[in-house]
Amino acid sequence: MLLPTDTLPGVADTLGYLQHHLQELTKCQNVSEHAINTTLAALTAQLQQITQLMTSPTPAPTPTIVPPLIPMSLPPVSPPSSVPATLPKQRARSKLPFPPDFSGEQSSGQVFFNSYTLYLHLALEQFSCDEEKIFWTLAFFKDRQAAR
Repeated sequence: MLLPTDTLPGVADTLGYLQHHLQELTKCQNVSEHAINTTLAALTAQLQQITQLMTSPTPAPTPTIVPPLIPMSLPPVSPPSSVPATLPKQRARSKLPFPPDFSGEQSSGQVFFNSYTLYLHLALEQFSCDEEKIFWTLAFFKDRQAAR
């Protein structure tokens, strides 16, 4: 593209940049159009096949001949030696302590991190999604810098 000789260098650079990106976008559009046309052609062919199958008379099903079963002798199965009378009881879980409140102090950061991580892993069934875990954890940011 020819520009007037009095065009500022910054404007010329910007126009060149925009022209380059316009060419790239045109290439991407052509690739997308080709992919759409290919997909459309394949879908049209499948639709024609389905239509042809639906309109053609269906052949009568051919009967399948099942061979007679041949009896086999199997070794006898012995009953289990011991069957537990009752299922084992589910272990009662002790109540987990909550992590300490976090003030934002660097010295207590690792203690808080370890405490809430342990709680989250041991009480996983209490949370239905990650967002609940995050809100629960943020509830302990109550003091000083962490509260701000």
